[in-house]
Amino acid sequence: MMLVLGVDAGGTSSRAVLSTADGTIVGRGRAGAGNPTASGATAAALSIGTAVRAALGTLDPAQVIGGVVGVAGFAVLSSPEVAAAFDEQWSALGLTCPIEMAGDAVTAFASGTCAADGAVLIAGTGAVAARITGWQIARTADGLGWLLGDEGSGLWLGLQAVRAVARFYDDGGPLVTAVAEYAGVNSSDELVLWAGRQSPAAFAGLAPLVCTLDDPQAKRITLEGAERLVATLDELGPLDGPVVLAGSLLTNPTPVRSGVLAALPSALTSRDPAAGAAWLALRRFLDLDAASAARLHGRLLAHPADHHHQPGGDEGADEEGTGAQRFHDPGTPEQ
Repeated sequence: MMLVLGVDAGGTSSRAVLSTADGTIVGRGRAGAGNPTASGATAAALSIGTAVRAALGTLDPAQVIGGVVGVAGFAVLSSPEVAAAFDEQWSALGLTCPIEMAGDAVTAFASGTCAADGAVLIAGTGAVAARITGWQIARTADGLGWLLGDEGSGLWLGLQAVRAVARFYDDGGPLVTAVAEYAGVNSSDELVLWAGRQSPAAFAGLAPLVCTLDDPQAKRITLEGAERLVATLDELGPLDGPVVLAGSLLTNPTPVRSGVLAALPSALTSRDPAAGAAWLALRRFLDLDAASAARLHGRLLAHPADHHHQPGGDEGADEEGTGAQRFHDPGTPEQ
């Protein structure tokens, strides 16, 4: 039996998929954060290795003919230290096949369409748009981090909420109440002190509240977030091919997704980036013709990813954000 490996590694979690040559998923695994920039080379490679080991289970790693790993912070993979950390993991897993590294924007795009060219707009904790040409990143917009950009992201939503509440605390309302309760404060001054002591993740944690509150300020923030995401996509210039929406804010039924779809009604939705990576591996290592590739894409992406999203968070964290999980039930995602 020939197998291919697909991995989606983000800032919160890493997910691995093993597929047969006919597009049947025979193993899934998940573990902690796999972004080398955020977690460091050794920790990121270990998380990805843990997810792959869980997906392999009792399967023979010698049967794996190739793999594609989509990684957030892809540019850092050119570092010899990072490359060595990943090579060590592949060796420890018994994988002797070629493993290709790709940006997570590529695997997200591939999980929404089998087209070679187009664009992907991603909004989770961060936000970025990427033009895809021949399954490669040709150009990006934003993705600059919370301090300089990531406009319309979950972290951006949370920051806007805290800023609005600090300014208009005495006006009250559902957003003020929700943010004050989240921060454990009783005044604007206390909120300012609280905000100054927080890590960026604390602001991203407010995104689900902002997305669900029936509050004029919250609705204004999510509408502006959608507008900024569309503006980020527009920075790529005229596009040939489909636009794929990815990230928890744009794959869940959030007001941000609704606002983006109002501007981009024909946009597709990313379904399972790990399976998208496995499909890229199938087309790469089996040299498929277009019709066969399209058929396998439909089969691999027929099921949703094996997780539930929290709007504004990174894709697919398990309950603690750590700890591998796996299943071996061909074609049936883990519930």
